[in-house]
Amino acid sequence: MNKFERQSAADVQTLPEDIAEELSRLPSEVLSVDDAPSIAPPVPLSRDEVRTIVISLMLTMFLAALDQTIVATALPTIGRQFQDVSNLSWVITAYLLASTAVAPVFGTLSDIYGRRVMIIISLSLFVAGSVLCAIAPNMPMLILARGLQGLGGGGIMPVVQTVISDVVSPRERGQYQAYFSSVWMVGGILGPVIGGVFAEHLHWSMIFWINLPLAAAALALLLPKMSKIPVFHRKRKVDWLGGVLLMAAAVVFMLVLTWGGTRYAWLSPIVLAMVGAAVALAMTFVWHARRADEPFLPLPLLTGSVAPFALTAGGCGLGAITGLTVQLPLYYEQVYHLTASEAGLALIPLAAVSTCGAAIAGRTMARAKHYKRVAIVGTSWAALCGFGLTVTTLPLWGLLLLMAAFALGLGTTFPVCVVSLQNSVARPQVGTITGAMNFFRSLMSSFTVAAFAAILLIALGTDLPLAGEHHAAGAVAIPADDMRHAFRYVFGAATALMTTAALCLIAMEERPLAGPSVQQSVEMAE
Repeated sequence: MNKFERQSAADVQTLPEDIAEELSRLPSEVLSVDDAPSIAPPVPLSRDEVRTIVISLMLTMFLAALDQTIVATALPTIGRQFQDVSNLSWVITAYLLASTAVAPVFGTLSDIYGRRVMIIISLSLFVAGSVLCAIAPNMPMLILARGLQGLGGGGIMPVVQTVISDVVSPRERGQYQAYFSSVWMVGGILGPVIGGVFAEHLHWSMIFWINLPLAAAALALLLPKMSKIPVFHRKRKVDWLGGVLLMAAAVVFMLVLTWGGTRYAWLSPIVLAMVGAAVALAMTFVWHARRADEPFLPLPLLTGSVAPFALTAGGCGLGAITGLTVQLPLYYEQVYHLTASEAGLALIPLAAVSTCGAAIAGRTMARAKHYKRVAIVGTSWAALCGFGLTVTTLPLWGLLLLMAAFALGLGTTFPVCVVSLQNSVARPQVGTITGAMNFFRSLMSSFTVAAFAAILLIALGTDLPLAGEHHAAGAVAIPADDMRHAFRYVFGAATALMTTAALCLIAMEERPLAGPSVQQSVEMAE
């Protein structure tokens, strides 16, 4: 037995049985001899304490969810005040780039420095960015402030999901993931409404000022309870070079997806050069990660019988719902002649019913031994509904009904994939895998939005109008039959994504979930 094995064995013997089991699963290349694991025995939390923590985390998550949609409806007002319409898209893009790039960073750093520090830093960056956005004197400053806000917003999601994994067992965790899905639904629905009201009746800066009391309330509820949350992080040397390479590759790739087909042609020299740069940066990151003693993102975490399948299935699910959410308003307006506000309301079945699917999957995970079956059935059902959307022409009520059925099946993927990923790694690595999950999901969402737009562009053979554009004076609308035909390819792409998700879930290993027994979970729920 070498020095590392003797030291690890001594550490394991001094820990409670469940923590020792988690520690024993750590590979030697992740846990070093000199850096002893900072894992504290878990302190039992009462139901009231767990409820308070969950409510505060939901409020924190609501900040990020609301900011994804509240800004969009205020953009025209902002553009008029700053007399700069050409750069308006960067108000959204800056936030998206920053939040995607830092998601794995915050996840990994929460495994090194702890959840309390990282949730405070992410919320502080988010609030600081919100204040700078509200007082921005011109468009360039607003764009920079949105980037700062995105740094904080990108950290909120993985850290919140990691804290949930610290206080709730894997078997019960699916139900809580469904609660957070409902937060995203509410934020997605309320965001455009609140943003429009603030911009029209108050001032556009209110969409940023509202973040301050919400963040203060979240911290006031959460911080007093953080000391009772079990500690699973392990301080070690931070691989900053690996983190920078990963973020740089993500930013360049996101710029390709943002600019390709819009600002520059897909085969233009600029886009091709950016694609080459993204590939080179990604390959350099992989080369570095394989040689670093403690890489920023250990590549073995992304392999095995769970991680690649769960990451792919979750990415396909989120990509499908994001791509459809972006493109469907155009379909509703051009084919069914809805107004922009009516088209927004027609998206509610897609967003709301997917939350119901997540809730069903969450409750099933707490009650059933073979928990992944609900997601297999759900994704297969969604693929079947997507096929129906592809081959049939329906009245509006029929389309909304079939879209709701599609969303019900799609929603089952999220809690199963999240919990399966977190359950497949040791506790000191949960933040890292959660950050990686959010990172790849964001990339998949951006890729799907760009792919769906490219599919429409090819099918129509013309430039796409923006949602609501055909209502403007002098705008030329695309014939309804042409749009209906083109969208069949979009629905076909969504069907392919859900089919891929179902196949991945079938192939994914179903590992036992830690926590109360199935019978105990049923009794607790009743």
